[in-house]
Amino acid sequence: MNDTPLRPPLPDRLSIDPRSPHYDAAIFEHDVGIKLNDRERFDVDEYCISEGWIKVPAGKALDRKGNPLMTKVKGKVEAFYR
Repeated sequence: MNDTPLRPPLPDRLSIDPRSPHYDAAIFEHDVGIKLNDRERFDVDEYCISEGWIKVPAGKALDRKGNPLMTKVKGKVEAFYR
């Protein structure tokens, strides 16, 4: 018997920000991993597999609302469940 819960399929684009239209709470009930150029990243805020980019915080810089400034890093993106 398989006792693992069914996991929803990972979308092409996903964000951890609840205000984003690309946020999906059901996916974050499971542990999601992101690889960029075959190297796992732990600081990803948003990704897009088809366009080949991830967004990560740009150091300690903040915008005027107190959110971290994001920078886009391009490469081969893979999303997976851990």
